[in-house]
Amino acid sequence: MRYEIRVDGLMSDTLTRAFPELRHVVILGQTVLFGPVVDEAHLYGLLSRFQSLGLRVVELRQLPEG
Repeated sequence: MRYEIRVDGLMSDTLTRAFPELRHVVILGQTVLFGPVVDEAHLYGLLSRFQSLGLRVVELRQLPEG
């Protein structure tokens, strides 16, 4: 599965390094992280990491494979 996770604001290089399995771009004042998510446990682990770092997820969506 591939996911896109949008975070409010611009993430620093230090914060983006906390998610080595995801790539990121900045679009209209949001940081968009995307990449493979192995399973549901991995997804919940990512969300927990966002929360523990004080980041606000504004959108989460599964991307089509391809």
